[in-house]
Amino acid sequence: MDRILRIGMGFWESRTLLSAVELGVFTVLGHRQLTAEQLQRELGLHPRSARDFLDALVAMDMLRRSDDRYANTADTATYLDSTGSEYIGGFLEMAAARLYPFWGGLTDGLRTGRPQNETRDGGDFFGTLYRDPQRLYDFQRAMTGLSLPSAHAIAEVFPWHRWKTVADIGTAQGALLRTVLETNPHLHGIGYDLPAVEPIFTEYNAPVEDRITFRPGDFFTDELPEADVLVFGHILHDWDLPTKLMLLEKAHRALPDGGAILVYESLIDDGRRTNLSGLLMSLNMLIETPGGFDYTAADLRGWLADTGFRDPRTAHLAGPESMVWAVK
Repeated sequence: MDRILRIGMGFWESRTLLSAVELGVFTVLGHRQLTAEQLQRELGLHPRSARDFLDALVAMDMLRRSDDRYANTADTATYLDSTGSEYIGGFLEMAAARLYPFWGGLTDGLRTGRPQNETRDGGDFFGTLYRDPQRLYDFQRAMTGLSLPSAHAIAEVFPWHRWKTVADIGTAQGALLRTVLETNPHLHGIGYDLPAVEPIFTEYNAPVEDRITFRPGDFFTDELPEADVLVFGHILHDWDLPTKLMLLEKAHRALPDGGAILVYESLIDDGRRTNLSGLLMSLNMLIETPGGFDYTAADLRGWLADTGFRDPRTAHLAGPESMVWAVK
């Protein structure tokens, strides 16, 4: 019974953390230790439930409290202070602003197969996003937060010594490229995305600007850039199967013989029993897209074989994420 109720009421805990990110609790604290009264004042909280809110975060192991002073934990100091280089809160900010309310329509989505986001009322999420510089920046930062843990793993475990150039397809801010280039100084990188992304990409990648370039393009209408390795991170799951296969075919055309494709996502485990994050991400694609879905590594290995790739290999990265890579 307890487990059923805990899962059913899990939105209480989720919403508390999302509100803390929206309010900037972890950034305001930084490396300081503040009393409840100080935090209430700096965060603009009403006194009625400020202490309950802060102590709930303590009980969730998101904050520490000692001698009536609150402080970040090691994890929240690293990942939820927006001034830090490892900040993943951008993704949680997007979850709070967009995904949380849209998931209220999951039941309708399961019955109809239709998205439950802006498109439900005739809007166009990606079209609107790319016309609004601030929303685009927030979205790109969210994607950086989602990608960084896997980016660090990919930079270390993929055999980059075999190749000299890499292009990241749908690069967003370029977190994957910057991380890989900083770890592998022999590499040169190309960030490939729609033209509106270029200023955000250029600013983020200033530390490796001598080895990185931005290539504007639309992977639906344009050919992909030529490089030794093409990376698709959190891209394929946005689309239906024919589009997935079209992108893999384009990658095969763009790569030289001996080049490699690398795909990483929250891949569902092959038995479809244990990677809950991958399965829930696929439900999120139902909420967000007309035809997108997540998939298993076995599914992807089959698609890669169907589009001409060989010798596919699978490796776990970080948390729920894994990669599959193959060669042409």
